[in-house]
Amino acid sequence: MTYSVRQVAAFAGVTVRTLHHYDRTGLLKPGGRSRAGYRLYDDADLARLQQILFYRELGFSLDEIAAILADPHANALERLRARQRKLEEEIARLQRLAEVAERAIEVQQTGVRLTPEERFEVFGDIAFDLSYATEARLKWADSAGQRAAMARAAAHTKEDWRRLMAEAADWRAELLDAFDAQEPADGERAMDLAEEHRRHVARWFTDCPPAMHRRVADDFAADPRAFALVVPPPQQRPGLAAYLCKAVHANAARTAAEENP
Repeated sequence: MTYSVRQVAAFAGVTVRTLHHYDRTGLLKPGGRSRAGYRLYDDADLARLQQILFYRELGFSLDEIAAILADPHANALERLRARQRKLEEEIARLQRLAEVAERAIEVQQTGVRLTPEERFEVFGDIAFDLSYATEARLKWADSAGQRAAMARAAAHTKEDWRRLMAEAADWRAELLDAFDAQEPADGERAMDLAEEHRRHVARWFTDCPPAMHRRVADDFAADPRAFALVVPPPQQRPGLAAYLCKAVHANAARTAAEENP
C-alpha cells in the first residue's frame, strides 16, 4: 500500500515541507511516484520515517541521523549512549536553573528587599535556605504575627538589616560562649539569652509572646534550615539547636512563673 505526502505528513505529525526536505537531502526518499509525479511512500518508508523522528526527538542532527541509518549496526548504540550522557547533563543543568528560579521566587516571598549584592554584604555566612522561609510563610499564612513579620521585614532598609544582623551576631557569640562553657540550658545565663532572642524578634519583626517563642525554638531543634537562620552552619555545634530550644522553654516557664506568682 502506498501513501501520498499529505497522508504521511498527517500520520507522522510533520509538515509536507519537512518531508520534501528529507527527500531533497536523501534522508527519506519516497519509494515511488504517481503517474503525475507526486511522491508515494510505502510501509518501508514509513518505518524509516519513524526512526528519523525517534532520533530527532532525542536531539540528533539530520546528518547524524543519516549516518546512523546508513550503518546502524556500526555506530547507533554508541551514539545513543553519547546522547544519553548529553541528555543527563542537560537535565542536570535545567534542574540547577529551576532551583535558581525557585530561589529567586522565594527571595521575593521573604520580603527582604535587598539586591543580591546587598544580601551577601549584610547577611554574610547566615544560611538562608529560602525553601524554609517559603514553607513557613505558607504554614502560618493565616497568622497575624506572620503577616506582621513579613510587613516589617519588607519595610526594613539596608541600614536596618545591618543593625539587626550586628545585634544578632553579638547575641550569637554570647550563645556560643555559654554553650561552650557548658552553662546549663535551664540556667540563668542561657535563659537570659533566650529572652534576649525573644525581644530581638519582637523588636525587629513581630510580637513574640513566650508561647510563640517556644514554637519558634521547636522549629530550630527540628529543622536545620530554621536553625541556620540564627547560627550559620560553620559555627554550629552538635546539640546546640536542642540547647537553645531547651533554654527558650525554660525561659518561657520562668516568665509564666513571674507573671503568675
